[in-house]
Amino acid sequence: MTGSECLLLTLMSYDRCIAICNPLRYPVIMNPRVCLQMTTLSWVVGLLNSLFPTVYITHFPFCDSKEIQHFFCEVSAILKLSCEDTSTYEMILFVTGIVFLLIPFGFIFTSYGIIFLTVFRMRSPEGRSKARATCPSHLTVVSLYLGSGVFLVMIPPTRYSAQQSQAVSLFYNTLTPMLKPVIYSLQNKEVLGALRNTLRMGVCSQIAARRL
Repeated sequence: MTGSECLLLTLMSYDRCIAICNPLRYPVIMNPRVCLQMTTLSWVVGLLNSLFPTVYITHFPFCDSKEIQHFFCEVSAILKLSCEDTSTYEMILFVTGIVFLLIPFGFIFTSYGIIFLTVFRMRSPEGRSKARATCPSHLTVVSLYLGSGVFLVMIPPTRYSAQQSQAVSLFYNTLTPMLKPVIYSLQNKEVLGALRNTLRMGVCSQIAARRL
């Protein structure tokens, strides 16, 4: 699911790039068939990426306790229980991290570079505001998800403690997916207005309570 999410975020940046840079051709380029193919591709590639480490890691012998110090069955936590030298396998995971984290991040960075250049050349203020409104939510999710993923995959497990690994893993496995509906909903003016009214009512009620 982690690999599929990285690919989906990358494809979403491509979707936004087409929507802003080629708005008239967007319905033709990003038709329902293409969207279905892109989604299917991300899930199939993510499944194949998880299949190899799941099968390969079962061949490692484990010493003493088989209890992992983690909320999830993270590969890094399982490798710490092995009696064999896992440096080669960790290098494979490092290369996989480059493919599923750094390359998508570079693609996303390039897509938004093209978007910002297009927005900068726009003469219509209304067009600029609409283009800017579509980007912050996606960039926020990318920063939260890929940032924590880079920490876990690209940094060797010996460089951080089990507690840090648990905290970061909980962040991108639970908190980020939980916040995504809220982050994407803030694009909607009605949702944003309702949130502002709720915050104002909360502040006003606190002020009134203090006066009483």
